[in-house]
Amino acid sequence: MASSLKPMASSFNPNCLANQVAVITGGGSGICMGIARVFMKHGADVAILSRNYEKLKKASEELEADTKQSCFPVAADVRNYDQMSEAFDKIMNRFGSFNILVNGAAGNFLSPVASLSYNGFKSVMEIDAHGTFIASQLAYKKALKEKGGVILNISMTLHYTGTPFQTHAGAAKSAVDAMTKHMAVEFGPKKVRVNGVAPGPIGGTVGMDKLGGKMSPKQIAKGIPLGKMGTVDDIGYTCMFLCLKEASFITGTTVVVDGGEWLGGGGMLRSLM
Repeated sequence: MASSLKPMASSFNPNCLANQVAVITGGGSGICMGIARVFMKHGADVAILSRNYEKLKKASEELEADTKQSCFPVAADVRNYDQMSEAFDKIMNRFGSFNILVNGAAGNFLSPVASLSYNGFKSVMEIDAHGTFIASQLAYKKALKEKGGVILNISMTLHYTGTPFQTHAGAAKSAVDAMTKHMAVEFGPKKVRVNGVAPGPIGGTVGMDKLGGKMSPKQIAKGIPLGKMGTVDDIGYTCMFLCLKEASFITGTTVVVDGGEWLGGGGMLRSLM
């Protein structure tokens, strides 16, 4: 489902993230690559992680060509504690340290709960929930507890109302939302803020291709109070704001960026029943 929406012009100071280093899991494509681009265009250096190094390398080259900042690709499986620990060590060696972590790696697909395999359920739980735990704990131990920083957990809204075909993803993101609150309380004394960002229907992404089925962007937009689909920049700029000093008193909350879609009961997937 390609997006015809053009990149958003920024109203932020182009150097507002100068001297910042962000680690973004799942940063090789989609929303998370968009977050990396927004961060880099505002002065941050970035490390992007996923299992596919060639995909990461291609993404990093594109991001560096589009900005003046460094993008370091590191292959690791967020479900593997040892791989992630080694990946963070490589990032520390490259940049010295980092102060932002974006937990964006995720897995999802459509499946009725009655035919959802245990392995499918387990895989999504491990990528989303276990991966968020592993990356957050390692980031805190290796970098953030010394000088503070920000953890952002990319969530969703489909578990707010009970959405068909999303039991696995809803369970995983519910766990992520809970971790956002618990980690905010525990990490707060070390000046580490933890927040979530819950995207709604975002055009031009693999996730939207998987979940949107045969629905056109116009059909999807009809179920959104603002009458339009979101863009990766909508998520990127929300994430960036949450990293700025202007957001220094915000922690333990999940910001919904969905044009009001979930308030109508999340009708996009209900229409597929």
